[in-house]
Amino acid sequence: MFFSKKIALAGLCLLASAAWGQTDTNRRISLDEFRDKMKAAWAGQMAGVGWGAPTEFKNLGVTLPDKKTPEWTPETINQYEQDDIYVEMTFLRTLEEYGPDVSIKQAGIDFANSGFPLWHANLYGRKNLRKGIAPPDSGHPKYNHHADDIDYQIEADYSGIIAPGLPNVPIALGEKFGRLMNYGDGLYGGEFVGAMYAEAYFEKDLEKIIEAGLRCIPSGSQYHECISDVVRWHRETPENWHAAWQKIEDKYDRNRKYRRFSCSKPEDPFNIDAKLNGAYIVMGLLYGDGDIEKTAKIAMQCGQDSDCNPSSASGILFTTLGFAKVPEIYTKALDTTKVFSHTQYTFPKLLEVCEALARQEVTRAGGTIEKDAQGKETFVLPAQTPKPSVLEQCWTPTAPANSRFTPEEMQKIQPKKEE
Repeated sequence: MFFSKKIALAGLCLLASAAWGQTDTNRRISLDEFRDKMKAAWAGQMAGVGWGAPTEFKNLGVTLPDKKTPEWTPETINQYEQDDIYVEMTFLRTLEEYGPDVSIKQAGIDFANSGFPLWHANLYGRKNLRKGIAPPDSGHPKYNHHADDIDYQIEADYSGIIAPGLPNVPIALGEKFGRLMNYGDGLYGGEFVGAMYAEAYFEKDLEKIIEAGLRCIPSGSQYHECISDVVRWHRETPENWHAAWQKIEDKYDRNRKYRRFSCSKPEDPFNIDAKLNGAYIVMGLLYGDGDIEKTAKIAMQCGQDSDCNPSSASGILFTTLGFAKVPEIYTKALDTTKVFSHTQYTFPKLLEVCEALARQEVTRAGGTIEKDAQGKETFVLPAQTPKPSVLEQCWTPTAPANSRFTPEEMQKIQPKKEE
């Protein structure tokens, strides 16, 4: 009788849960699938940046015509000397050495000690760090006049790659590593890109992936406004990307209101602003219709930073597919024996480190790693409501934190000779 009552109560609880809309909101991804998609994410970045490299900043305020767009060759994927790839591995190395709770100051010390050449927000952020201006001030507009530039956006892929289905991880990592050099829209661009990777492990609908990214940045920011506009303009002219591109150009490139903290003047066709180039990533994803060639080409044909933008777009698209489903023409020449410049990572070592970090992030988020009778593992991930960074804009910044390295911390900054 007691047993029957327990069964009845359990049944009532299930009915009540269904009535109240309570369901198991955990997401699950097998370790094998995670590895396949993680591998694809890095391969996509490499493919996109290599494909677009010959066009970088050659089309400013104009689109790249089809006849001048590079054609893919399988060897293009071997991009081991690209700053778009190896700079973010500095952040991975910091996480590998110190764990996910590493302090922002330690992240700054490691970045200050890097020996690779840098430009724009990265360059001035590192200069600030070496002068003793600790993060987050190293990326604050008072000290960094490039704080709205694209830098963290092109380096944030790692943050979603190690966080399948966990949007708050790219946000938290942006607050730690993105503030070394960026602020406001410059920071949000990286958090947006990272969040799209995190969602791409589970979602194939590219507009839904973009919407997931938007939920991770402040809705009142110009960056959010820009990407929302691109999504809307795509719906209005889904067969004509040039029409949407012209609207982006008119509003976000030529309009002074949207270049308030641009490192170049509005009359200058050169524009490395994060939101403009983020719009071009989204253009590739939306108008590419899930086709690898079309996605990469549209992202680069939009111009400006036309190797970084197809890199992020291709990385996200490849993630949705998984390495095994990427057509062989894009992967067959991948040389996994080379070492990425300025790092200790070969391609297999990179994947090993990312998996180890992903395991940490899964358990830190309250997830679990299950193992079945055959020893196969599955990540079980809790549903996360994104908690975006605070709304800040570079032209109306909050006060600096007055963060400085101590004398003891400065002794740890011994930069490598720039190569």
